[in-house]
Amino acid sequence: MDEAGTGAMPCCDSERSCVFAKALLAHTAVCERAERRAVAERVLVECASPVARTNCGTLAALMHERARFALRLPNAGRPLIHMQALRLQCGGLAAMQQVLGSAERDVHRMVGLAHERHGSLTELPWGALVAALAAWQPPRRGRGAAPAPAE
Repeated sequence: MDEAGTGAMPCCDSERSCVFAKALLAHTAVCERAERRAVAERVLVECASPVARTNCGTLAALMHERARFALRLPNAGRPLIHMQALRLQCGGLAAMQQVLGSAERDVHRMVGLAHERHGSLTELPWGALVAALAAWQPPRRGRGAAPAPAE
């Protein structure tokens, strides 16, 4: 697992891997610093800015630390399963958007807004953030039209 506790496998991703790649690939967030590239059958999301990647890594680590009990996550030394990482990233970013009262879904801009309003990511209202993160549910799949009755 990487230093941000995101569950990324260091053998498969580059050192520029986006910390919130799962959320970006799930289309629950966007980022102006993200660059996508195809490697064989995979799509990698990488960060164009080392400073932005560091800030996102700090945010992801704080989310993991503060929401560990509420989401029943393993300790920082153990990897997250896919759904835990997805819930932490997608739910965490949705919670940030809600708590900041921002219509912005851009990760880099939300981190900047958090720094602007609170001075530091550690000073965010973590109680409200964790509550919103824990309440997040992935969108339900297969909600199409009901099947036609058999004749």
